[in-house]
Amino acid sequence: MPEFDSSVNRRSFLAGSAKIAAIPALAAVAGGVLAEPAAADSQGKSTVSNNESIIRRAYQIADDVDIPGWTALFTEDGTFTDVSVPFTYVGNTLDKPIADYAKAFPDIHRELERVFVAGNMIFVQLRLQGTHTGPLVTPSRTIPPTGKRIDAPCADVFELKNGKIKRFDHYPEYTVIASQLGVS
Repeated sequence: MPEFDSSVNRRSFLAGSAKIAAIPALAAVAGGVLAEPAAADSQGKSTVSNNESIIRRAYQIADDVDIPGWTALFTEDGTFTDVSVPFTYVGNTLDKPIADYAKAFPDIHRELERVFVAGNMIFVQLRLQGTHTGPLVTPSRTIPPTGKRIDAPCADVFELKNGKIKRFDHYPEYTVIASQLGVS
């Protein structure tokens, strides 16, 4: 098993934590906060609560590994970028990270901690949790199962257009995940 410099991991974690902690400020800069109700949609529901419910539903669909449901959430030109890898999924590849993580972590769960809505931008602080019992396929390599659990902080940024995801930028704290799995 490779050895880790815990001071490097601690610095990386703190840097990642600072990025995640900045999300409320980013939401405010993007034009709104949850305390400011947005205009109502055609059914009288506020845009803020509607946009938040779309994203909460997206996380449930991902946890349920509903691949057709997942891809249906995106606009025709929608993108899903895993910033840690880095790689952008489009079109018929939008489901790949969801399917790959479900194979690697069959008990995967996304624990939502905070959701901020600023118009059509939604910022989410969350934790990826699960047990690594299958191969984890990434664009650069495959990590064999370790049997270890992860509980890693993440930040996600969504841009919605007409009730669908136009852009999804996923910021998992990969150094924490790698450390928890015992890989480098």
